[in-house]
Amino acid sequence: MAYSAPLNDYDVILRHIVPLAPVAATDKFAEATAEMAKAVLGEAARLCEEKLTTYQRNGDLHPAVLENGVVRTSPGFAEGHRAIGEGGWIGMSAAPEHGGMGLPMMLTTAVNDMMSGACLSLQLAPLMSQGQIEALENHASDALKALYIPKLIAANGPAR
Repeated sequence: MAYSAPLNDYDVILRHIVPLAPVAATDKFAEATAEMAKAVLGEAARLCEEKLTTYQRNGDLHPAVLENGVVRTSPGFAEGHRAIGEGGWIGMSAAPEHGGMGLPMMLTTAVNDMMSGACLSLQLAPLMSQGQIEALENHASDALKALYIPKLIAANGPAR
């Protein structure tokens, strides 16, 4: 069954339940307007509906395997992970000085939810990278941040 992103649900959530407007009223997230959020979520939905959902069944039929010390992911997963990275989705909430978009976590959460709905097993790798980025941003030295965060955000991440 094909995945259909619940964009109308996210619109209601960002207007009435967890409002984006007060977040966009801050200096840090002044560019996170409703229009920008709609565009970001629309692009994420397109990626999920057109590409990521096509890998869901591959993960069921051809799970990852360990061959000679190397993990081989399901067919298409490397391409899907690369598309996630190239779209900037891994670094959505990461600081711009390290290559991230600097968007509010509420938008990252919505995108992660869409990607999980489209293909959970593929989305787990970017999700883990986001956790590592957040830990580094909050606890690492500037030198470690500069060394590792851009690599975690990059499209050539861990999936093979």
